[in-house]
Amino acid sequence: MWIFSDNSKCIFFIWNQWCLYYAAVVCLLFSPVRTNNVCPTSCICAKDPGTVTCRDGEDTEVPGDIPEWTSTLILQGRNISTLRRGAFMSNGTELQMTTLSLSRNGIRAIEPYAFLGLPRLHLLDLSHNQLEYISGRAFHGLLQLRSLYLNHSISPAATEQLSNALDAQSLLNLHRLELAGNALKSIPPLRLDMHNLHALVLINNSITSVGGGDVTTLYQQKRVRVYLALNPFRCNCELGAFYYWLKNSSQCPDAGRLLCSEPEAKRGVPVENLREEDVDCMSENLEAVSYVFLGIVLALIGVVFLMVLYLNRGGIKRWLNNIRDACRDQMEVYHYRYEQDSDPRLANVAV
Repeated sequence: MWIFSDNSKCIFFIWNQWCLYYAAVVCLLFSPVRTNNVCPTSCICAKDPGTVTCRDGEDTEVPGDIPEWTSTLILQGRNISTLRRGAFMSNGTELQMTTLSLSRNGIRAIEPYAFLGLPRLHLLDLSHNQLEYISGRAFHGLLQLRSLYLNHSISPAATEQLSNALDAQSLLNLHRLELAGNALKSIPPLRLDMHNLHALVLINNSITSVGGGDVTTLYQQKRVRVYLALNPFRCNCELGAFYYWLKNSSQCPDAGRLLCSEPEAKRGVPVENLREEDVDCMSENLEAVSYVFLGIVLALIGVVFLMVLYLNRGGIKRWLNNIRDACRDQMEVYHYRYEQDSDPRLANVAV
């Protein structure tokens, strides 16, 4: 049986304390570092506002070590050509990010479920990219997204794909959609029945006319505000339904900036300042019919005149001969008098 003195007990207690302290230090030094406290390479992190900024660089993928505390992520000037599935899933965990800016990265394709792991995202900016492919499930999981910016990003090949990607079931809370500067020739066939869509920005495109079907949809979705400035509208009778929509609705806040580009006579004229007859197909048709009718009447008059001449050709010929003989007799009288007046001998005899 071991018997320890007081001094031995004290030394043993101190030794145990030092061993525990040493073991704790070793664990801290050699334990794996938590990724949620590390800033990605070539990025600038500000933990207090929760912002991570990664500008320029040759990276072709989204950083895989995004801190969990990130609320705003800005990736710009990189070579991320494709957003792959779960590109923002940091170590398989969801991020509490609310703002994501991916402008000017040369993105060409968005694969299905690319934004998984961002359930709280409110703003997504994909402007100034070169999107050629957008999966129908590209925005799946963004149930809290309120603003989506796709300005100067959509190629003609991706226009139809976009309408499938903007599914009302995936974007229940989408409030603002911007599609400026994409050379769109008409209002894209989007699901405008999204529950909370309030602003649709289509400025600086190539829209020349808005069809009656689109106008009917806009009438039904009275909460939507559509911005259409800087589009080359063709102001003819095909614009009639849209013209009356501008006149009777307040859904186009920039209506005063909508200008005609065709025809030449109306270039620069605000669409809302057109006259009703300028966009009335019935008036144009009636005017065309009136000109045709006038031409027919004049043609009939000409035919009748020619028929009268033909039927009275004998009398007209005699009348012309009589006029010719009368003119000849008159000219002979004038000729005879002229000869008498011009001979001086005849003049003396007359005296």
